Amino acid sequence: MLHSIHHCGGKPGCTEAVLVAYAGYLTISIDPLPPVVIGDTVTLKCNFQTDGNLREIVWFQATDGGNAKQKIFTYDAMYNSSYSHMEDAQGQEDLVYQSTVRLPEVHMEDDGLYECHVGVYDRGSGDKVILASSSIILTIIVPPKSISMVAANSPAPFSRYEAQNFTLVCVVKGAKPAPVVYFKRDGELIDVLPTTQTSSSSGFKNKGSSPDKTGGRNQAGLWSSQVLPKVDLDDTKLQKSVTLLEQESKLTQLSQSGPDALQEGKKEVFKLKPEPTMEVIPETVVSREFPRWVQSSDPLYYFQHRQQATGDGMVEVRAMLTWSLNPQLDNEALFSCEVKHPALSMPMQAEVTLAAPRGPKLTMTPTKAKVGDTVRITVQGFQLGPSATEVFPEPMYTWTKVGGSFLDGREKHDGRELVLDRVPAELNGSMFRCTAQNPLGSTDTHTRLIVFENPRLKKGKQLYKAISAGASPCPPMWNSALLLIFICELT
Repeated sequence: MLHSIHHCGGKPGCTEAVLVAYAGYLTISIDPLPPVVIGDTVTLKCNFQTDGNLREIVWFQATDGGNAKQKIFTYDAMYNSSYSHMEDAQGQEDLVYQSTVRLPEVHMEDDGLYECHVGVYDRGSGDKVILASSSIILTIIVPPKSISMVAANSPAPFSRYEAQNFTLVCVVKGAKPAPVVYFKRDGELIDVLPTTQTSSSSGFKNKGSSPDKTGGRNQAGLWSSQVLPKVDLDDTKLQKSVTLLEQESKLTQLSQSGPDALQEGKKEVFKLKPEPTMEVIPETVVSREFPRWVQSSDPLYYFQHRQQATGDGMVEVRAMLTWSLNPQLDNEALFSCEVKHPALSMPMQAEVTLAAPRGPKLTMTPTKAKVGDTVRITVQGFQLGPSATEVFPEPMYTWTKVGGSFLDGREKHDGRELVLDRVPAELNGSMFRCTAQNPLGSTDTHTRLIVFENPRLKKGKQLYKAISAGASPCPPMWNSALLLIFICELT
């Protein structure tokens, strides 16, 4: 652009015209975009302002991790009739343009960097082109595809005499980015302590938490926790009273002061020491139902969170909740795992009800077993409580033969089904016990096997006796052939 400037250089009556060239300008920007849910339609908007004449607009998508570019849209003013709407260059004002690119139903492949390149002719020079560009990152987010809850180390046995740690695992698959996972018990948010990894059977190591946390519910109504020490919680095994402990501590301090002070201290302690009849040892009571380790206060919940990237850009999240299981309090307790994600309008949820197995229901096929049949005894289900839909965690099944071992010599059989191949008549009246147990409880049920005679086998046996007892004019080799035919028929 040429502009005339007049000045006299300080001399009266002197005029001079100087032509000064002003370069054209081009500013460009792209409207920011929030993360976009996969499957939505996206519109990219490139805004630019210039005093020149538009030459071209080109959109690129970065590929191969940004190492390559793919052209997705081109506008060339030389071959587009819409260019004629522009005013004459001498009277043209600054113009504002907007170029839009619409991406319908975006996929994961659409995630990445986009660039808008614009070229305009400089108003001051008809053949000079001014170039500018701007970029934006399009982020595609994906809601979780599935959420489920399982029990770690399942199936696991029930222990009546020792407290066990129990872990619930919430598995969330197919999300981008990683979701926020939290647990609830009976609809109330559980207050948890973060952990790094499992240490031993005593539980998780506490990380960044204060050991003096108190139990009960806090003001927010969250489930609170207490550290579970690996000690014997039976208070009936207390061997020394507080008084005796104080006396021993005092003797230790006197021994550091010298032999004379120690001798005087022993005399004083001897005077204060109570008579042996005064030391009362409380009676130890053994509960047959549940042991002394059952706690009455709320347990301590430990939380662990792991995530792993998959090949398609998604992540799999495993959130673990661990606490000291209390069969009396935790049986039929409802635990839920909830997931918050920017692609979800409301939390995603999975829930389970902890339930001990009770009232197993057995079925036997065939219902009337005959000698030589294969008998299958299967656990079909359990009697469930009002809130449970299944026994969770999955129980362990152990089969035993009352009063003896199985025909193959085994003492027990593990599995939901017991198979007895070709039962002999000797098993008639045998009793079989099925024990089903999970960390919340154990239950037994029995069934008696009744074996009926097999008419086919009985008929074949009688025929065999008749052939053996009767005189036959046939040579010995013919008798062997008849016997072979008989055996094949029975098989």
